[in-house]
Amino acid sequence: MTDILGQHFIAGGRSAAGDVTLQSLDAHTGEALPYRFFQATDAEADAAAQAAADAYPVFRNLSPLRRAEFLEAIADQIDALGDDFIAIVCRETALPAARIQGERGRTSGQMRLFAKVLRRGDFHGARIDLALPDRQPLPRPDLRQTRIGVGPVAVFGASNFPLAFSTAGGDTAAALAAGCPVVFKAHSGHMATADGVARAIIRAAEATGMPAGVFNMIYGGGVGARLVKHPAICAVGFTGSLAGGRALCDMAAARPRPIPVFAEMSSINPMIVLPQALTERGEKIAVELGASVVLGAGQFCTNPGMVLGIASPEFSAFLDKLGQFIDAQPAQTLLNAGGLHSYCRGLTALGSAEGITHLAGREQTGNQAHPQLFQADVSLLRKGNELLQEEVFGPTTVVVQVRDKAELEQVLASLDGQLTATLIAEPADLEQFASLVPLLEQKAGRLLLNGYPTGVEVCDAMVHGGPYPATSDARGTSVGTLAIDRFLRPVCYQNYPDALLPDALKNANPLGISRLVNGVASTEAL
Repeated sequence: MTDILGQHFIAGGRSAAGDVTLQSLDAHTGEALPYRFFQATDAEADAAAQAAADAYPVFRNLSPLRRAEFLEAIADQIDALGDDFIAIVCRETALPAARIQGERGRTSGQMRLFAKVLRRGDFHGARIDLALPDRQPLPRPDLRQTRIGVGPVAVFGASNFPLAFSTAGGDTAAALAAGCPVVFKAHSGHMATADGVARAIIRAAEATGMPAGVFNMIYGGGVGARLVKHPAICAVGFTGSLAGGRALCDMAAARPRPIPVFAEMSSINPMIVLPQALTERGEKIAVELGASVVLGAGQFCTNPGMVLGIASPEFSAFLDKLGQFIDAQPAQTLLNAGGLHSYCRGLTALGSAEGITHLAGREQTGNQAHPQLFQADVSLLRKGNELLQEEVFGPTTVVVQVRDKAELEQVLASLDGQLTATLIAEPADLEQFASLVPLLEQKAGRLLLNGYPTGVEVCDAMVHGGPYPATSDARGTSVGTLAIDRFLRPVCYQNYPDALLPDALKNANPLGISRLVNGVASTEAL
């Protein structure tokens, strides 16, 4: 990839108006890579937002079929990114080639999945209540509802998934599927990676005749705030830290015209290990759970950061085995130096806190992350200790031992919102602890049974969201086809002639989609 220019992508062209440049780094060594990127000026950030606004009227009015073809073309271009591209991603992120190859497939697969959503048409949410002119005491008008894209969307790339949650990731795919042009803020940790993917998107846009400005990308620090505050931006997609996400939410709410921010931020993803499961397979659970903690150096938003269990000899044996597993794990290189700094800061906070004991893990030294295991006194959670609610982004987990079922319920009730919550249980456990399920439903977006959360399937049923602070809006998801809902809004047409209605609402039903007509699902013409 010798054609990396380091310029911004604006309105189908390239721009480099500023005189400040940013350096791409090798995540393994910290050495400079031969790629520099221009810091976006305020004028360039404004131009990118305006380009998206100019593209919106044309793009949102394209047929779902045309938008599906665009998404499929993006998928083809991403699949075509070759070994030289994979090598750059590996150098920028320290992630292995097999992981990046798999993530490339997931990224193109997301695009194709949203193309299927567009082709089947259920995203329209079409509802029709036919006129009742003879109804007494008042007639009912003809009312028809569908959904349209909200407008240009600003998307912020994640550090831990340089492809699947980044330039052409789930937020971008969902926004484009909804008919919303995108302005993407490239993550500083993998700018060369972002450049390669952005060029793939632009090639797809040109090949399918999309309007200039359907996709824009800028580099640099501080420009994200400029985008969020720009009047042309109508929604924001973000994956990152709680501090960063909350700052964007506050900015968006303070605008003269507030806009929604769909931010995925922080989750400790509690795992509850129940007694009968420990009796029957405690050692196996310890190894499996430990493997989930250290998978990908713990750099998953669903990394299990807290393990809860009831005091017993079996739970003590489980902790011993888990500690042995953690002690045996090698150190791993994190995505970037900033991530390592945050990880070390988190370990220091846990290690110096009263009521928290270090159980296992080698001393944290050098430029790699050493896996760690801590145990916290249950009283800290009962008192609402904020430290235990904070995600430590890396290969670390905290164990909390409770006395009995009642205390376990109290602890779960004290937890903040989560992306996931997991029960490790046998049938007898499920019968005895059935009361935990309603508690977990209030706390998390995805409830797992006898599985581990570090794996998020991209499909129709997936929910990758949850109550605050896991996300800023628990009604949505950033993974799966439901993600499109975040960037759509309903519009109702009253007494409109058929010729002026969107295709999804016309009497002939030219799209052949399922619609709710007078309260009954139907694919028939009216």
